[in-house]
Amino acid sequence: MSIEGYEQLAIFSVVARERSFTRAAAKLGMSQPALSRAMRQLEERLGIRLLARTTRSVSATAAGEHLLRVVAPRFEEIDTELALLSEFRDKPAGRLRITSGEHPAITVLQPALANIVLTHPDIHVEITVDYGLTDIVAEGYDAGVRLGEQVAKDMIAIRIGPDVRMAAVGSPDYFARHRQPETPRDLIRHNCITIRLPTYGGIFPWEFEKGGEELKVRVEGQLVFNNIAMRLDAALRGLGLAYMPEDLVHAHVESGRLVRVLSDWCPSFPGYHLYYPSRRQSSPAFTVLRDALHYSG
Repeated sequence: MSIEGYEQLAIFSVVARERSFTRAAAKLGMSQPALSRAMRQLEERLGIRLLARTTRSVSATAAGEHLLRVVAPRFEEIDTELALLSEFRDKPAGRLRITSGEHPAITVLQPALANIVLTHPDIHVEITVDYGLTDIVAEGYDAGVRLGEQVAKDMIAIRIGPDVRMAAVGSPDYFARHRQPETPRDLIRHNCITIRLPTYGGIFPWEFEKGGEELKVRVEGQLVFNNIAMRLDAALRGLGLAYMPEDLVHAHVESGRLVRVLSDWCPSFPGYHLYYPSRRQSSPAFTVLRDALHYSG
């Protein structure tokens, strides 16, 4: 195959994963007309349609999906091997892409990245905050960060943080208007500030546990947010009850701005883990990241 053919396959893998010519062009640093031309030439050369195009989106055909499954891992292997060439440099170098939930991105990744950025100027890290259970191989990520129980079984996983305990909180002003819940079942009568999980498409149920009894309460409320800052702010403003990691609300509980309820029902979850396919473990830049995140507690 010609060099042009390999380039077209590489472009196709990005377009198929991004499902957008605009996003793919921006990611590849090329114009949309040039990208579209490369895709037409590839389809003409193969004699089969790989992409289904509309005025609003682009998606892979059945043949395109098959080609993506076959081709994408090969290009990822090439990228990994190229990254390994940094072993011949004096310093680790390369670009790392990580998908993470918002809480670990703030509390675990951000502190570790501060040290990496200052001591390894040739390492570049891109973090995408996402509440979905991302397929890191299919989406081209080097690693992901999730709670231990959410990590796919076929991944290597290392613990990078302590157990995460949840807390149900509301403001004194809110509880001046509403009676505090005595059991999780009482939450169905409260205005709860919720979050929608993209992986499941539904509102995240609040999970509780006490004395071996486990409850999942499908709470409801006027507000649905997909980020920490807005949920916390709404709770502080007295707009409803929030269910968040304990460390994020501790200072507000201590100051009296928030009141914690159902404390004896709030469970702890297995701490955050960095997970990745085995092919990533030999990259010098990835080793720096992994070592910086190592949790010994």
